[in-house]
Amino acid sequence: EFKEILFQVDEGIATLTLNRADIRNAITHPDMIAEIKSACEYVNTHLDTRVLIITAVDPAFSSGGNVKDMKERKGMFAGTPAELVEQYRINLQEVLLSVYNVAIPTIAAINGSAVGAGCGLALMCDIRVASRKATFGETFLNVGLIPGDGSAFTLPRVIGMAKASELIFTAETIDADTALALGLIN
Repeated sequence: EFKEILFQVDEGIATLTLNRADIRNAITHPDMIAEIKSACEYVNTHLDTRVLIITAVDPAFSSGGNVKDMKERKGMFAGTPAELVEQYRINLQEVLLSVYNVAIPTIAAINGSAVGAGCGLALMCDIRVASRKATFGETFLNVGLIPGDGSAFTLPRVIGMAKASELIFTAETIDADTALALGLIN
C-alpha cells in the first residue's frame, strides 16, 4: 500500500501518480523514493503490463528536490558533504535510474511545473506529453547545485548540447510551447 504515490494497473496500463501536492510532488523523500522504485520493480516483473504512465496530482508535476529540506539541511540533505553525495547517489539517482530502467515504454504526462529533478524524472521517460500549463527548468544553479540527477546526461541527448547547456547554465524555466519547439516534449 502506497502513501506518497498512487499506483494502479488497468488492462496492462500502469499509472504512477506522484501524490504529494503539499510539497509540489518533490521526489527527495525516502518514502516516495521507495514507492517509485517499488512501482518500477512491479512493472518490470509483471509481463502483462505494457506501459507505465508517470503523472502527478496538481498543481505541479514535480518540484524535484524539496527546497525547504535543503534550506533546513534535513532528510537527504543532512550531513557532511561526503554524506550528501552518498544520499544523492542512493536516493535521487537510484530512483531516476529505476524509471530509466523500466523495460516497457514509459510516458511522462506532465500537468504542471517539472523543475530540477522533476524535469530529470520526465527526461527518464521514453515519451513526454504536457499540458499547456506545464513548465520546465533545470534550475539547480538557483540552489547552488549541478544537475546530479542525470539531466546533464539526458537533456543534451534530447534537445542538443548547446540548448541544454544554455538551460542548465541560466536555470531558465521554459513553457510548454518552447519545450515542444525544442523537442523536449512530444
